[in-house]
Amino acid sequence: MGSEPPPSEYGTEAVVTRGLEELERRGWDSCVIAGDEYGGYPAIHLAAGNPELVAGLALGHACLSLRGHGERAPLDGEVMSALMRLAEIDYRSFARHLSQATQDAYDDQTADAYMERVPQEAVVDYRVFVRGEDEDLEPLLRRLDRPMLLAEHDGCLGWTREGFEDAVAAFPAATTASMTVKCSASPEFAEALREFCGTLGWE
Repeated sequence: MGSEPPPSEYGTEAVVTRGLEELERRGWDSCVIAGDEYGGYPAIHLAAGNPELVAGLALGHACLSLRGHGERAPLDGEVMSALMRLAEIDYRSFARHLSQATQDAYDDQTADAYMERVPQEAVVDYRVFVRGEDEDLEPLLRRLDRPMLLAEHDGCLGWTREGFEDAVAAFPAATTASMTVKCSASPEFAEALREFCGTLGWE
């Protein structure tokens, strides 16, 4: 986070721990947890493990697993594997390709800032999120039983339409949104999140 030194290890547990530390630091006893892409995985685990702190959950690239194989896979395994392989062998090309992979949500200036702030080993270690790719997240979400915003990046190269459709089918009461820009870089997602929080009685 910001100018903090990097953690000693990466992964879902580290993100959940850091999230809880931030909630404690801010003194919040209730919040909406939001996560996009792979960040949705630790967001779900943080929320499911601490339901007393959660008023709602917002997921960009919403899906019920990080599976990149098989029928109706939520992720395009070949695309994601190619991106991660590029991160290992040519970090600069990987960062520059983020513009294409996110359909221009990241420009060259953002890619340069990304390379400056995020070390290559952190990106490669990002794979630890995918170790749980076959985990079915639906039971965690059902136990959480909180209002949800499920958002789709329409036309995404890495996340599939089928994955989003299956998440919406599993939770038909959830608020949904769709946008053509990567959710975490989309003003439309930010507005959908504001509106979602408004439905919870928050201004």
